[in-house]
Amino acid sequence: MMLDDLLGDLLGDLAAESDRLRAAVLPLDDSGWHTPTPAEGWDVATQVAHLTWTDEAAVLAARAARGDKDGWDAVVLAALEDPDGFVDRAAREVADVPPEDLLARWDGAREALAEALRGVDGKLPWFGPPMSPASMATARFMETWAHGLDVYEALGAVPEPTDRVRHVCHLGVRTRDFAFRAHRLEPPADDFRVELTAPSGAVWSWGPEGATQRVSGPAYDFARLVTQRTHRADTGLEAVGEDADRWLGIAQAFAGPPGTGREPR
Repeated sequence: MMLDDLLGDLLGDLAAESDRLRAAVLPLDDSGWHTPTPAEGWDVATQVAHLTWTDEAAVLAARAARGDKDGWDAVVLAALEDPDGFVDRAAREVADVPPEDLLARWDGAREALAEALRGVDGKLPWFGPPMSPASMATARFMETWAHGLDVYEALGAVPEPTDRVRHVCHLGVRTRDFAFRAHRLEPPADDFRVELTAPSGAVWSWGPEGATQRVSGPAYDFARLVTQRTHRADTGLEAVGEDADRWLGIAQAFAGPPGTGREPR
């Protein structure tokens, strides 16, 4: 697949996932927007605000990749001033507006991000390593999907699993070594074999067929695990090999320090 086609597919799936979440929150009244979610201290508005702010930051990063660095530099300086709290602070600041204004701002950020990523030739700066437009789109999908799960759970909704979740699974596999390092563990030297069953019934695989360290099971469970939206005990995932087993206990597809995860049901 050509890079332009890959980015187009990613942006299309990101739009579809975002639209689904938008449709879920659109009918909410003020009290609904302030429904607590499983993320401690974050209500529905904070979740949507976080996605909005991060999309806006990604737009500034894309513009920086094209030479317009002032906006992105300001974001970095703010992060340096409060490295542990700037994400939460930004989300709460953005959430402190009427719901219709928040949705309009998110709509604008999503549209601007898709346009900005299509205009980048090279890599974007970010809070970790620089990212290609496709990698940024994948990361934005992962966050939108994961924070969407928090919102759906808060509202008592059960979203239908789709094969769009492959983007989250791919990122979860690609971040294997990061997860080990985040826990101050040496990443395994050997590649793992990961075989996951998609919601459609298709089988997705990564790594050599003959690998001795193996992970298998439902793709939707794997995606929820690597975004720490479920406990391993509540999944149908299976591991063969000590290193693969350890990985399922520490996996995370998101940047930053290890999360606390979820308690088993």
